[in-house]
Formats: sequence, structure tokens, C-alpha cells
Amino acid sequence: MRLCTCVIVTALLTAPALSGPAHAATCAPTTPTDHTFPLTTRIHDAPAAYEAGGAQRTWRLDLTNNTAHPCTDIHPVLVLVDARRALTAAQTRLEFYDGNRPRPYPVRFEATDADETIGVFDGAGFPGFTVGPGRTLSVRVRLAIGAGAVANDVVVNAAVVQRHADDGDWVGQSNDYRFRVVAPGPAATVPGVQPDSSAPPPYDGELAGTGRRAAGIRLAGIALALLLTGGGVLLLTRFRGVGRT
Repeated sequence: MRLCTCVIVTALLTAPALSGPAHAATCAPTTPTDHTFPLTTRIHDAPAAYEAGGAQRTWRLDLTNNTAHPCTDIHPVLVLVDARRALTAAQTRLEFYDGNRPRPYPVRFEATDADETIGVFDGAGFPGFTVGPGRTLSVRVRLAIGAGAVANDVVVNAAVVQRHADDGDWVGQSNDYRFRVVAPGPAATVPGVQPDSSAPPPYDGELAGTGRRAAGIRLAGIALALLLTGGGVLLLTRFRGVGRT
């Protein structure tokens, strides 16, 4: 996937001030010639289907630090793209755990003008994840799709951002995670539920294809939606090109 790391204008979501450090330790590639992301990011152990209006399902988001330095103030940005362009932010409910408290942090989702649904791993009192050098942090995530969601195919992808006050670095990008939204009832529990034949063509021709662009077509820009104090502002944010091009 070729993603832009240039200057992008993005709408900032409403977010409380973070309690994390003002200047996070830089999460940089191990060597000057290493152009891979500092954090290898992987979604795994995730279900293939969600029942609309059903219970939350649990999966994992792994963050592996490939550098010799700690990566602090790390905030994944989850991006959902659905084939029908019908999934709403209100129908997407997600929580994550940071391992330091028993209660999860809720993730607030917003819709973009490109029919994506995005949510930042943030929350009052959450300082961002810290991943030690050479270590893997496995983040427990719980996702549910609300009642009223139509049968649909969805691709999920996570961009990972390291925040530096009002700036940040794009330091990771996950694999694609694909699932099916099914109507309540017996069909929701049947493995390998077939897509609804009446559904319109997949998003930009990518959901049914290689997935190279599907959920990640605007990840570099969407990841910029991170977390300054206050909310509802439109700003020009600069991200340094740490990741692949």
C-alpha cells in the first residue's frame, strides 16, 4: 500500500486533554537506512461475523517495537470501511484495555466525508501506550455493531500514531481485518456466512479485491486526527515521514 505522509488537512475529533508526557520519546527506525515502520501492528484472533445488535466480540491488536528505544504515547487510529457505505459511527461500539486498570476505555467514532468510520484510542486519563524496545504489547479490544446495521462487509485497519504535543509521527499500520455484519438470528452464528447478493459493489472495488487500499486509503491523513486539547477545530497538522512510502 502506498500511503501519503505529506501535510494533510483533517478534522480533529472532540477529545479531552491527555495526561501523558509533553515530549514523548521518539520511536524511530533502528538504523538510518531502515524504512520499515518502528511498530509492527497486527490484528488477530478476531471473529469473522458480528450480529447487528449483538454482544461485544473480543480480539487483539499487537504492537511490536522493532527499535532499540521505548515507544511512548502511542495511539492507534481504527478505520472501518464498509461495502454498502451504510455503517454509522453510532452503530460502532468499541472499547480497549491498557492493562493498568480493570475498566476499559471507550472509543468515540466519527464519520468522514469519504464514507469511513474512524476512532482514536484515547480517553480521559489515558496517556497512550508504551512499548518497550524489542517488546510486543497485546491490546485487548472489544467491538460490537449496533442494532439497525444492515448486512454488510467491513474492512478494519489500524494506523498507529506517536503523539508529540500538537504534532506526531505515523509509526505503524496494521493488516486488514475483514468481517461480515449479519442480521440477528441463526444466520449470525453460521460460519462462513455468504455476502448478501443484493449488496452494491464493494467500496472503490477494493473490499473484494486485494485490500491494498480498502481501509487504509487515507490512513496517513486520518491518523492526523489525533488528540489536541479541545475539540471541533480544523487544523493543519504535520506528520514526519517515518513510515513506508
